[in-house]
Amino acid sequence: MEAQLRDFIANGAVSAETLVWTEGMTDWQKAGEIPGLLSGARGSAGIPQPGGAWISAGAPLSIELGLWSFLGRSLLFIIGLLLVIPAPWAATSFYRWMVSRLRVPRRPNLAFTGEVGDIWYVFVATGLISYAGFSGVWYLSYILIPVQALLTWMTVGWIAANLGSNGERLPIVFNGSAWGYVGWHLLMFLSVITVIGWAWVITAWMRWICRNVAGTRREIVFSATGWQVLWRTVLFGLGCALLIPIPWVMRWYATWYVSRFALVESTAYSNP
Repeated sequence: MEAQLRDFIANGAVSAETLVWTEGMTDWQKAGEIPGLLSGARGSAGIPQPGGAWISAGAPLSIELGLWSFLGRSLLFIIGLLLVIPAPWAATSFYRWMVSRLRVPRRPNLAFTGEVGDIWYVFVATGLISYAGFSGVWYLSYILIPVQALLTWMTVGWIAANLGSNGERLPIVFNGSAWGYVGWHLLMFLSVITVIGWAWVITAWMRWICRNVAGTRREIVFSATGWQVLWRTVLFGLGCALLIPIPWVMRWYATWYVSRFALVESTAYSNP
């Protein structure tokens, strides 16, 4: 990533106004505000790396969520899954609405083109699995964890393959293996034993997912740190436990989480 950023600076793709991030920074900053970054790239001193490789992007992703519309659609999504039969309709409608609220640099009018009948069985199975805890067999929920992970992997691939912009489907694919996804899912559950380790597992998992999304001239990066995920998730849980703040903490958490994703130019393409 250092060599890639050095090339971007040399050819003018990264300027003083470009937002950059590296492990250890609390948020994105303009490249011109980082001491030694631009000058170091032009000379022999090298690019400073306080916490790891630098990541550059024109702007992070963002999402516009109405307070009550987000709450209402989330509830409909959950209720649809619990009722099982309407699960495919509830899920497809929710993803279609969420994608329409996303704001991606240089990707106007983002839309989700997936249809109810594409993977309806995945959502029906997900709804049925939610009742495993009431089966009377205490270990059934644990046995079904890999199955749940596999269903989520199929959902991620389906969403990636059905993103469109300006009325045209984007050539995006998710190349992450099913075994890899199940492995991360299991590791996340096991990390709960450490009390706080799950936050670092989630950040590493998100970066693995990003690395396995391909098909366009830009790569997706995830910039959140384990500490950022940890304290925000704890605060989110406390807010939900108090019931009244739920709509506000839901929007706050979702908006922040989306803003941690950004796009960088990919070296796999010769043109920007």
